[in-house]
Amino acid sequence: MLDLILYIVLSIINATLLCLVGYKFLQILQLSDYKLVGYIEWAKDTKAKYLSRIVFLAFLSFACAIVINACFIRYSNYIAYSGLILYVILTIIFISNLFSAKKKTPLRSTYRMNRLITTLFIVCAFTTFGLIELSTILPNILYINIITLSPILLIFLVPLAHILIYPFEELNKLRHINKAKRKLKKYPYLIKIGITGSYGKTSTKYILNSILSSKYNVCMSPHSFNTPMGLCKVVDKYLEPYHEVLIAEMGANACGDISFLCNMIEPKIGIITGVSNQHLRTFYSINNIKNTKFELVKSIQKNEEGYMSFNGDNETCKEFYENCKCEKVLVSTKEKTDIYAKDIKVTTQGTTFTLVYDNKSYACETSLIGKHNIQNILLATSIALKLNVPIQSIIESIKELEPVAHRLELKNAGKYTILDDSYNSSVQGYKSALEVLSLFEGKKIIVTPGLVELGLEEKQCNKDFGLAISKICDICIVVNQANAKEIIEGIKSNEESKTQIIEAINLADARLKLNECVEENACILFENDLPDNYT
Repeated sequence: MLDLILYIVLSIINATLLCLVGYKFLQILQLSDYKLVGYIEWAKDTKAKYLSRIVFLAFLSFACAIVINACFIRYSNYIAYSGLILYVILTIIFISNLFSAKKKTPLRSTYRMNRLITTLFIVCAFTTFGLIELSTILPNILYINIITLSPILLIFLVPLAHILIYPFEELNKLRHINKAKRKLKKYPYLIKIGITGSYGKTSTKYILNSILSSKYNVCMSPHSFNTPMGLCKVVDKYLEPYHEVLIAEMGANACGDISFLCNMIEPKIGIITGVSNQHLRTFYSINNIKNTKFELVKSIQKNEEGYMSFNGDNETCKEFYENCKCEKVLVSTKEKTDIYAKDIKVTTQGTTFTLVYDNKSYACETSLIGKHNIQNILLATSIALKLNVPIQSIIESIKELEPVAHRLELKNAGKYTILDDSYNSSVQGYKSALEVLSLFEGKKIIVTPGLVELGLEEKQCNKDFGLAISKICDICIVVNQANAKEIIEGIKSNEESKTQIIEAINLADARLKLNECVEENACILFENDLPDNYT
C-alpha cells in the first residue's frame, strides 16, 4: 500500500515537471495553429536544439541515478528514491532557464491550451506510473529511476495529448462557427468583405478600414485574425449592431481553407492582393496555392451582387480576373487598367502618385513608402468607390494613412533610421523593402533571417535574396542558421559585392553586433523576424 501511494505521488510530481519541461513543444504546436504537420516539421529540423537539451537532461539524470542505485540499492530499495532528488533538481534548473529565456511569441494562455495542458498532465501521470511499474520487473539497478528518462517521451506525449482531445476541439470549433453564423444572420444588411492573398492582406485591410471609415461604421478583424477561430472571435466580441461593414482577412495554409472561411462569413465583396509561393511548404505546389486563393472568387461569384478586386501587377491575379464571372475590377501601378496609378514618386518621407479612375486623374500623397503600398491603396480604393465613398474623401483618407506596425514602418531612432519590416517576408516583400532602403543615404544595413515556408524553392529564393542584398546593402547581419548558408552564398555570388557579412545566433545577438557597426545617418532594415518554431 505504501508503495502504491509513493508511485501515485511520484507520478503526479513527475507529470507536473513534464508539463513545464514540455513548454516548448506546446508553444510550437500553438504556433503551428494546432496542426501536427507544423509540429512534425519542427521536430524533424536538426536546428531544433531543444530536443538535444532534453536528451542531455534525461541521460545526465539517469546516469546519476544509476550510480546511486549501484552503490546503495543493496541496503534498501527505498535508497533508489534518493536518485530522483538530483533528477528533480536538474529538471527545476532546466525549467528555470527555459522560462527565463526571451521568447518572441510566448505560449498564450487560452481555453484550448489549458485543456491541452490538462490532458498532457493526465497522459504524463499515467506514463510515469507505467514506467514505475515496468521498473519493478527490471534489474534492481533500474528500479524507479527509469522515470528520469521520461522527458525524452515528451516529443510524442504532446501530440498524443493533442490527438486525444482533437475530437472535442473540432466539436467546440464547430460550435463557435455556428454561433458566429447565427449572429451574422441577424445583420442581413451588413456589407461583408473578404481579403486574401499570399502577401499584403493585413496592410490592405487596414487601408480599406481607414478609407471606408470616412462614410461607414466598420468592424475590422484586428491584427492578423484570419483563421476560423480568429474570425469567430471577431464576430462574437467586436461586431456590434451599429456596424455597417465587416472586413475579414482570410488566411490559408492548405487547400479548402478559404472555402471554409467563405462558408462561415459569406462575403459578397472580395480582394485578392496577389499570389506567390508563400506557404509553399504547407501547400506543396503553386497550383494548390492558386486554387485555394481562387476559392474566394468562386464563393463571391455565386452572389448576384458579388464584386471582386484584383491586383493587376500580379500575373496570377490577371488570370483570376479573366476567369471571374461576377462584377470585377483590375488595378495596377504598371499599366492602364480600370483603376491605376501613374507618376509614382517614392521618397524617404512618403509617396506621391496620380490616381486615374473613370478617365479622370487625381493627385494623391501618402506617408506610406514603397510601390507595394500604392498597390494596396488602389485595391482598397476600388472597393471604396464601389461602396460610393466620394473620391475626395478617399484622397483625404489616403493622405492620413498611417503605417501598419512592423510592415515597412519607418522609425526615427535619433542618429539613424529604422525600416521595420519584421512582421514577415516574401519574395515580393523583400524586393519592395530593398527598393525603399536604396532611397536612403548613408550606410545601409539589413538584419534578416531570410525567407521561410517556401518548400523546395526556399534555398534558391534565399540565394536570390542574398544576391539582391549584395547590390544595395553595405552590411548584412544574418540572424539564426535557418537560411544563413543560402543568403551568404547569394551575396558572395556577386563578385562586385562589397557587402560585409555578419552572422548572429539570434535577434538579441544581432542587436549587439548591430550596435558595433551602426553609424550616424545609417538606415537599418529589419526584414522578417522568425517566430520561435524557426529558431
